[in-house]
Amino acid sequence: MSARLYKILLILGMAACAAAVLLFWLAYRAPNRLVVDFLDAGQGDAILIKAPSGQNILIDGGPDKSAVKRLGENLPWWDKRIDLMILTHPHDDHVTGLIDVLKRYSVGKILYTGVTHTAPNYLTWLKLVRDSKTPMIIIDKTQTIKLGQGCELEILYPAKSFLGQTIEDLNQSSIIARLSYGQTKFLLTGDAGEEVETELLNRGADISADVLKVGHHGSQYSTGQEFLNKVRPKIAVIEAGKDNQFGHPNLRTIKKLERVGARIYRTDKDGTIEIISDGVSVIASPDAFGRGETIPQTINFYPN
Repeated sequence: MSARLYKILLILGMAACAAAVLLFWLAYRAPNRLVVDFLDAGQGDAILIKAPSGQNILIDGGPDKSAVKRLGENLPWWDKRIDLMILTHPHDDHVTGLIDVLKRYSVGKILYTGVTHTAPNYLTWLKLVRDSKTPMIIIDKTQTIKLGQGCELEILYPAKSFLGQTIEDLNQSSIIARLSYGQTKFLLTGDAGEEVETELLNRGADISADVLKVGHHGSQYSTGQEFLNKVRPKIAVIEAGKDNQFGHPNLRTIKKLERVGARIYRTDKDGTIEIISDGVSVIASPDAFGRGETIPQTINFYPN
């Protein structure tokens, strides 16, 4: 092969690679699309939001390094940005995985409550955040984060400051957010229990949602019936580990979700669950892009 022909083939090969990368990027960043990946991170929460305007938002990181692996499966290899990291509360099954995320990704801002907790993994995470000089914002009131193209993240709880406070049950300090895009809504509840659910109901907060991230891994202490009747989810996602010692999800919680007609997806059975919204309808696709399954379950909630 002549040197000239080799160069031509090399240039053509590079052009083909560049085109493939562009097509791959467009597939993940198609305009007018919101993608929410409930990551298979074992017995813990980790949620990746890919906003229509291109931001990557990570809510919690699970109990180990699984979240970093799942991010690699659900983001292009060159995309090492987490524009916004949210820690709902500092229990190990939510904060531990964020340690490695901080080491491997460029994080723009962090939201957390500032509640006091002395567990080693939380303290390690705090030190890494401070050493990296990543801006930290304390959530101490309800507020709305505009993400562009009609997408927004509304912080519903807490509506008061937990900064520097010692809370007996850290689950009740969980940040609760409602992600909205067009007509579609996602309610993301951390590990908040019925105590917090009742507060939201008493406050008259709008908690209706098409997709519910079921509180506290589907335990018996969350997802009260009155709360569920207000949310009325079409899809319920439970993040729990296989054969976990806590018995999550609880059978009573499953039955309550079934009674309101929710289609239930579970990371312990379905793996990573990807839900895509075009602002009018959603597609639930368990593991479709994370592990290679190719046939999504399409659910159109707003038929013509």
